Amino acid sequence: MEHSDEDVLALAALGEPVPDADRSHLDRCPRCAAEVAALSRVVTVGRSVTPADALVAPAPAVWDRIRAELDLPGAGSTTSAAAPSAAPSPGPAAAPSAASSAAPSAARSAVPAGDVPAGDVPAGDVAPVVPLRRRRVAPWVAAAAACGVVLGGAGGAWWASRDDVTPPDVVAEAALEPLPGWSSSGDARVEVTADGVRELVVTLRGDGADDGYHEVWLIDRDVTRLVSLGVLTGTEGRFTVPTGLDLDEFPVVDVSDEPLDGDPAHSGDSIIRGVLGA
Repeated sequence: MEHSDEDVLALAALGEPVPDADRSHLDRCPRCAAEVAALSRVVTVGRSVTPADALVAPAPAVWDRIRAELDLPGAGSTTSAAAPSAAPSPGPAAAPSAASSAAPSAARSAVPAGDVPAGDVPAGDVAPVVPLRRRRVAPWVAAAAACGVVLGGAGGAWWASRDDVTPPDVVAEAALEPLPGWSSSGDARVEVTADGVRELVVTLRGDGADDGYHEVWLIDRDVTRLVSLGVLTGTEGRFTVPTGLDLDEFPVVDVSDEPLDGDPAHSGDSIIRGVLGA
């Protein structure tokens, strides 16, 4: 099976529109769906950052992983991953020490001969610039950059544990069919996170799916009682299911088209609807 491109997975995690073929693939591919879920958690963390949040310095092993991912020199060495110190400001003329005099020569000898660009070596004790091989940015980096995440405490911790990410458990799913007057379709699934939180993931597809003001509801089987989970922005949304809400009692997933009239009640105009099943 050919999997979706990493850039598409990053866009899906950000809630951006993706091609219909990729959306269909995500609906039936556990591997790609798990990758999107993992990226979505990074996006959620990034969007929750406030100016009051303090950054925590990541462990040295995090820098090793970053250097290895980007093929930077010194990958695999914890010592080499330390952040470079700022160059001191020029001061009064003084005789250089033996250690400082040897530093430029040591820097030049540390660079492999094959990596030095062709041409004349610059005069003086100046280390040559080593060109780095261009490499495609991993999708989680694109997702983090798009939502303004600074790779600090939370991001660094995620990077260190990214190989151990466990896909959330899907405990219920539903195909959402259009109601009279609408041509959209969609699907819904209930995921349980590692913390035991239930989340309803709703996807809306079709022409004009991201037009208008849409609200997501859970309704009982008699369609007489309902609970609003929130506003669906774009074509996909993730909503926390309230603790204590019995999904056997409220199994109907409903997406409504709402007028901007300030009335919190259901408009009575549903776009798609379906019943959750295990």
